[in-house]
Amino acid sequence: MGKRIFYFLLTNVLVLLTISIILSVFNVGNYINAQGTIDMGTLLIFSAIVGFTGAFMSLAMSRWMAKKMMNVKVLDPNGSLSPVERQVVEKVHRLSRAAGLMHMPEVGIYHSPEVNAFATGPSKKRSLVAVSTGLLQEMDDDAVEGVIAHEVAHVANGDMVTMTLLQGVVNTFVVFLSRIAAWAVSRFVKEDLAPIVHFIAIIVFQIAFSILGSLVVFAYSRHREFHADRGGADLAGRDKMTHALQMLKAYSNRIRGGEDTAVSTLKINNRKGMSAIFSTHPDLDERIQRLQSR
Repeated sequence: MGKRIFYFLLTNVLVLLTISIILSVFNVGNYINAQGTIDMGTLLIFSAIVGFTGAFMSLAMSRWMAKKMMNVKVLDPNGSLSPVERQVVEKVHRLSRAAGLMHMPEVGIYHSPEVNAFATGPSKKRSLVAVSTGLLQEMDDDAVEGVIAHEVAHVANGDMVTMTLLQGVVNTFVVFLSRIAAWAVSRFVKEDLAPIVHFIAIIVFQIAFSILGSLVVFAYSRHREFHADRGGADLAGRDKMTHALQMLKAYSNRIRGGEDTAVSTLKINNRKGMSAIFSTHPDLDERIQRLQSR
């Protein structure tokens, strides 16, 4: 936990430092002109710098951060591997070739009782597919292949880059709109209170718009999971992909009532109704149903 917090803080410090440097270079930090009105062009540039810098830096560092935070052991295909490690590498490479990837993802295993797997990286050329020891222990061979196929589909679909672009656009509009709204509110108070009200209003509106913006990001995230399920079914076969989801559902039901972190493979989420709009991943029953109805 301490290591994860350290790298999280390190990432944010680097992001803030980079943003400060870029704003200084382009001299767009002050978007309110001498007349007390907003220069919309300057504000838009300011918002885009703030919105996209963090998103792109997180993407650029994603593979490195995942290895450090999760203590991922990267498996060398040409090195000495155990039979289980060799099988994981072969599955990832075989499915990656089937997906048309020109460069094989790095393959990793990390020690954790969690049933978990993930794909990350800044591009298809520099991607990582990693699985937990918990997943390899809990699932049979067909289910493991289905999970890996799902993660390879994320890489093949370019989901990491697309999500970054979407997050950057959402961040830009959050920064842009929150500052316009804060400026408008500050016009209704005394001049000596305006700077304080403006500062507080920026925080309030940025939180509010961030929540609204996150709904867009969550909706796309759920869409890409369905897409990755279909991709996984095309790569490993519909039966294996469906079997993987069914095993995940059985596992989640078995440990229900435990900590949420123990059920994180493919981001298992059984929220239904209105609460589902705050989920990054769709309900397993719906995912299974969609695959079976293909």
